[in-house]
Formats: sequence, structure tokens, C-alpha cells
Amino acid sequence: SSFFNFRCPAHKTNHIDLALTTEDCSMSVSGTTFLIIAYSVVLAMGLIGNSCLVFVITRHKEMRNVTNILIANLSCSDILMCIVCLPVTIIYTLMDHWILGSAMCKLTPFVQCISVSVSIFSLVLIAMERYQLIVHPTGWKPTVAQSYVAVAGTWVVACLISVPFLTYNVLVLPFQNLSIPLPLSDQLVCMEKWPSLAMRRAYTTSLIVFQYLLPILLIMICYLHIYLRLRRRKEIVERSGNNTQKKNKGATRINIMLTAIVVAFALAWLPLNTFNTVFDWNHEALPTCSHDVIFSFCHLTAMASTCINPIIYGFLNSNFQKQLKSTILRCRCWAVTERYETVPLSTVSTEVTKGSMLSNGSISKSLCLA
Repeated sequence: SSFFNFRCPAHKTNHIDLALTTEDCSMSVSGTTFLIIAYSVVLAMGLIGNSCLVFVITRHKEMRNVTNILIANLSCSDILMCIVCLPVTIIYTLMDHWILGSAMCKLTPFVQCISVSVSIFSLVLIAMERYQLIVHPTGWKPTVAQSYVAVAGTWVVACLISVPFLTYNVLVLPFQNLSIPLPLSDQLVCMEKWPSLAMRRAYTTSLIVFQYLLPILLIMICYLHIYLRLRRRKEIVERSGNNTQKKNKGATRINIMLTAIVVAFALAWLPLNTFNTVFDWNHEALPTCSHDVIFSFCHLTAMASTCINPIIYGFLNSNFQKQLKSTILRCRCWAVTERYETVPLSTVSTEVTKGSMLSNGSISKSLCLA
């Protein structure tokens, strides 16, 4: 029998694949179970990991620098994705039709587009800040107050570019515009309904370009300049004192961590962006019965990006590990002495002539849970 194959929203849209065929292409029970478990694991890891990261950064004043504020902004966008989009995806996978009402039909892709936009804009701002601090260490340096303004700007711009989803995402009945002699279901599906195919293609293609391709290119250029500058300074740094050597190693390690976040984010969203591009411009190229499996894999990979930030940041930042550990163990008043790294994330500069680094030492704090 003929059927509509509908799946959950990707970063830009909901997809409908019309297939008039006699073949049953529904996903198996084992496949559906795997998707539900996988989405649930991603939801739990993303929500817990990002919440811990934001809590630690906001709780401890010494961690409130420009880079960490942008990292926290990135985590907030991932938390929003986990709260709104992933539960909807799990429900949709179970039900295979829309049961959440018209408001959620519009809100889910809107929120998902906002979340992805804020994430990529945050990564761009982090790369630009690193570029300014390392390539132009004696020039202008962003302040904490300016970073808050930048964070607000990312959310405003993300909301503006996501507005079309509020307008064009609607609830419809399958096959309502088709003249075919088939028993039709009265179960609603959530889909985009644009005035024209050209408008839909123009908007979704623009999203891929300005929400993925251009930001990734800009980030690559920034980190390439940073790499070249650090490499040119290597010989000078080796002749300098221990302080400068430690400063250069700290800058290199931090840049590796931030680059890893960007690379992981880009790879996570590459399959879904590729799928969306093919669907928009040549959906006939997608195999009918493999459409569900391909899209589910691409969408799950993209959603896994919500776990990238806390995993990479947590593993590679010993300060965060120590702060998180002290927070978890804070069950009664005690004095805890922690030895922190000498390289604050947003104050790293490899300029040999600059000596504005924090000296080695221990920072003692009295930690008490009220």
C-alpha cells in the first residue's frame, strides 16, 4: 500500500518523503528500540554534562572569563536542545505521527534552529577571541562585559533567522492534496508548508551556508593563523624562561581543546547537512526504503553534538575537573586547597615580551555548603 514516511525535525526542517510503492518500509521493532535508547542516552549525557559545566562556570568567579562565558553559552544552547527537541524526537519515533499539538509543531524546529545557530555563533566568537589574543596580543582584548553583550547578540540573531519555522510549520493530514483511491488516516503530521518550492530551497540553502559552511570556514581560518603564529614563536619560546614555556604550552593545549570542539561539532552535523541538501535539491536520489534509516542516523549523529562540549572540555581542562569534584564533594564545611593551572583560558597570550601571567601557586578556599 502507499504511505507517507515522516520523521522528526532536522536542524532546519521536518521531512516528508512521498513513496507510492507496494513495499513495506516501516522501521523494525529492534531499529525503533535502538533509536529510542540512543536518543535517551544522548539526552541524559547532554543534559547532565552541560548542566554541570554551566553550574561550575557560574558558581566560581575565577572561571568567569570571556572564553568560559562563551563555552557556557554553547552549553546553554545544547541544554535547550536536550529539553525541547530530543524528547519530541523520542515521542515521534514511538508514535510515528504528531500528537503534541500545533504549538509544539512550530516550536520544535524553531528551537532547534536557534540552538544550532547559537552553538555555531559561539564557536565563531571563541575562535575570534583566540585569534585576537594570540595573533594580536598587544591589541584590543574583549572584556567580560563585552562577552555578555556578544552572548545576547547570538540569541537575538538566532531567533530572527529561525522565525520562518513559526510561520511555515503546520499540522496537516497525509495525502490531503492527492487524488488517490486509498484509505487515509486522520492522524496529523507536522511539516513545512512554504508558498513555493523556490522559497523553501532559498531559505534552507541559506541556512546551510550561513549556519554551517561559512562559520566553519571562518573558524578554520582563525585557528590556522593561530597555529602558524605559535609555530613561528616556537624557537623564541624555547630560549625563554620556564614561565614563557609553560605559557606557550598552556596556549597550545587550550587551542587544541577548542579546535577539537569545533572539529567534533562540524563532523557531527556534516551528515545531516548533506542529507538536507540532497533532499532539498534531488530527493529522488534518496532510496525509498532506506530513507528512514539514513535520516535517523544523520539526525542522531547531529544530536550527539550536545554531548561534545562537556566531554572534551571536561577531559582536557583540569581546572574544570577540580572545580566539579570539589562541588560534588561539598557535603559539609571544610578547607580545600587546590592547585590550579597557571593559564586562564581567556588570558593566554604567547607574546614573549609580555609577562602578565599568573604565577604558580596554590589557591586555598573554604568550601561550605549552606
